[in-house]
Amino acid sequence: MGSYLLKRILLIFPTLFGIMLINFLIVQAAPGGPVEQVLAKVQGMDVDATARASGAGMSETGPSSSAHNMGLGSGSSAGSSKYRGAQGLDPEFIAELEKQFGFDKPLGERFIMMMGNYLRFDFGESYYRDVNVLDLVLEKLPVSISLGLWSTLIIYLISIPLGIKKAVRDGTPFDVWSSGVVFVGYAIPSFLFAILLIIFFAGGRYLDLFPLRGLVSDGFESMAWYQQIFDYLWHITLPVLSIVISGFAGLTMLTKNSFLDEINKNYVMTAKSKGLTEKSVLYRHVFRNAMLIVIAGFPSAFISIFFTGSLLIEIIFSLDGLGLLGFEATINRDYPVIFGTLFFFTLLGLIMKIISDVLYVLVDPRIDFNKRG
Repeated sequence: MGSYLLKRILLIFPTLFGIMLINFLIVQAAPGGPVEQVLAKVQGMDVDATARASGAGMSETGPSSSAHNMGLGSGSSAGSSKYRGAQGLDPEFIAELEKQFGFDKPLGERFIMMMGNYLRFDFGESYYRDVNVLDLVLEKLPVSISLGLWSTLIIYLISIPLGIKKAVRDGTPFDVWSSGVVFVGYAIPSFLFAILLIIFFAGGRYLDLFPLRGLVSDGFESMAWYQQIFDYLWHITLPVLSIVISGFAGLTMLTKNSFLDEINKNYVMTAKSKGLTEKSVLYRHVFRNAMLIVIAGFPSAFISIFFTGSLLIEIIFSLDGLGLLGFEATINRDYPVIFGTLFFFTLLGLIMKIISDVLYVLVDPRIDFNKRG
């Protein structure tokens, strides 16, 4: 196991490098980069200034000094520029923008410099927030941790016992009606369920029992510790329920099918023929084997809920977490935030996969990864 873990840890670096390289090339090829966005804002400022000047009877005057300072001049020309929206702008101004965003260097050199900084966990500063990316991630992390941990915990606490009971009572009325409930929950998107919860319980139309915005109330720091706990749980209830409703269905059916597959195997029949009780067979023999597939899916489920599954929930409930941060960074082409969070998430996902393999061995010591062909 030790040599296998060492190989997996060493494989993190080429895997991470490849993922970052592919995404780097894709993002760089996409239109509307930070330089183009600044150019669009500059042109927009020029149009607005001209409209205001015309309204004030200044249409006969030349270019404003502010526009000239921003690189707008009557004699400048950027018709041959590779950026859209650069017409009429001073090429020196565009070159200064490229230098500011680091685009004055070749593509390969930029990528190598970025990866070198990331390996030291230096993610740079956001283009538009003027904040260190690592500080920004750490600032948003508590919201995503809250949603991810509570949602994952509740989903597993519901799904595994329910899946086991459905497997044991397969074909009974309980299995039929519980399957109906599971599939109804699976069919309801989390964002739609969130809207329904708001309508019914957050002052949307009926009851006003839960808050609609934020993770804590104003004045949270001045509350007593028990009031802080209640306030936090009060705010997190509806967002977590919105994620759980569509998250537990898949895991429930996975658990049921895994247990059904094991229950019908010969070793279970042999154990029962030896006089072991059904509960003993179920939890001493079946459970260990059936849970392997559930453990295998844990890292992807955790990462999905932890970072991406809560994006719309964060928007609906005004929770400023990592999902919302990543979405805004993509829209604004905030490259340091995009690549910094991608590096962090990918590294965490690879580490979680290794932890999953360790859990495999803990659940079933018979597994030996070193002997896998």
